[in-house]
Amino acid sequence: MRGAHRLVAPGFSGSSSGLGLGIAEVLAAEDADVVVTTLRGDVRASHAARIGAHAVPADLSRPGEPARVVAETVRRFGGLDIVLWNSGGPPGSALELTAEHVAEAAEVVLLPLVRLVRAGAGHLRRSSAGRILAITTTGVREPTPGMAASNAVRPGIHGYLKTPATELGPDGITVNTLAPGRIATPRRDAVFPDGVPPGLAEEIPLRRWGTVREFADVAAFLASPRAAYLTGTTTYVDGGLTRSAS
Repeated sequence: MRGAHRLVAPGFSGSSSGLGLGIAEVLAAEDADVVVTTLRGDVRASHAARIGAHAVPADLSRPGEPARVVAETVRRFGGLDIVLWNSGGPPGSALELTAEHVAEAAEVVLLPLVRLVRAGAGHLRRSSAGRILAITTTGVREPTPGMAASNAVRPGIHGYLKTPATELGPDGITVNTLAPGRIATPRRDAVFPDGVPPGLAEEIPLRRWGTVREFADVAAFLASPRAAYLTGTTTYVDGGLTRSAS
């Protein structure tokens, strides 16, 4: 992957081993030029310096920010090969859900991706290995309890990306989604400060939570030239937890 130009957005959580950061670390280790964005300047600067990435402060939920980040990436590195979108989803129950909650979830989860694809498509067409990759969740197949807004919006990512997968395919650009299951991130430890209930691992056929590196390695593969014949797909990295066959 030497010399590839990467856009990881927003990528960094406030931790040292979240999914976005894990992907950035793997891509940087493979000599990719990595651009990372986050609202937290201290996290952005410290991790970017550690892995050799270029940090861009941005709030990608604001309409003009995705195009600005793409422009900064191209200006710094001369091109763009990969657009990678990663965002958390807001919690909430279905009975408490309002139209405003759904609209807010779309502004955070879906619309930044649409804007990134629109801003990056022309540059990806000039790449020899254009890639679009979105991180979602296994909840798009089996909705996650207590995540009504996310459950309402995240399937839209999959439906939306099917269209550019078709439209950009003739240009050699692949478009895929990656759905993590139970991955051992700091967020898990924050949710279960007294320890993770053992039954959660026992529900997984592999009987353990996945690691950030295991997830990031799959993302790096999908972003690489080795995955040139994979497009319009969703890859579930969940240890076999998702039972649905469709």
